[in-house]
Amino acid sequence: MIGYLGVDTDYSLKGKTAIITGGTAGIGYSTAKFFAEKGVNLVLVGRNPKADEIAKGLGASHIGLSGDVRSAEYRKTVIERAALAFGGADILINSAGISALDKAELISEEMWDSVIDVNLKGSFMMSQTFGKYLIDNKRPGSIVNLASQAGVVALDNHVAYCASKGGVIAMTKVLALEWGKYGIRVNAVSPTVVLTEMGHKAWDGPVGDAFKKEIPAERFAEPDEIAGIIGFLCSGNAAMITGHNLIIDGGYTIK
Repeated sequence: MIGYLGVDTDYSLKGKTAIITGGTAGIGYSTAKFFAEKGVNLVLVGRNPKADEIAKGLGASHIGLSGDVRSAEYRKTVIERAALAFGGADILINSAGISALDKAELISEEMWDSVIDVNLKGSFMMSQTFGKYLIDNKRPGSIVNLASQAGVVALDNHVAYCASKGGVIAMTKVLALEWGKYGIRVNAVSPTVVLTEMGHKAWDGPVGDAFKKEIPAERFAEPDEIAGIIGFLCSGNAAMITGHNLIIDGGYTIK
């Protein structure tokens, strides 16, 4: 058991090492930037062949590893490289994800499998690999999974995405339950639309304007807002928060 360590009034993460899947773009990249500013060592994970170049852009000591987290050999390599470069890892952010939108009666089996495979299976397998590493090394740690408001409420044309993110939330709770005794905290964040590059492409215009009218805050989220909350969940200030799904939706799901 890891006892009470006090409240960190400086909100410091300095000296920690974070593995971030999907870390080369979107929320993952915004989180990487936030962590870099907080003195965190970064291991950016993703299929982007320029992963290492992107990581080095945030600081010469950071590393990026191109590959697919669904590969057991690749996941093992990620942990080994983190240990070699930084002496270990403390944080895992599962940010990699895809979407495939279609009506439930029309979505193909291939589209369904792809979304579940990346969003749910990929997040679990990376969490399992990381969790085993922490347990074997008697090392406390923190995992944050990117879920979505779509895992909490139903959205038209989102059947596979809603199912995958609902699964991520349930998975988060089970991992928190099983691994709490090892000092491993596992939480999820569930944003509304986030104005990443992809978010702008999908939601700028009349459809997005109509959607915003359904949100009490009357706007979408900025990537930096999500990154800051992820950082909080990984800090000592959140030492008693585990198994939680933090909804970041401007009030959309309260209706």
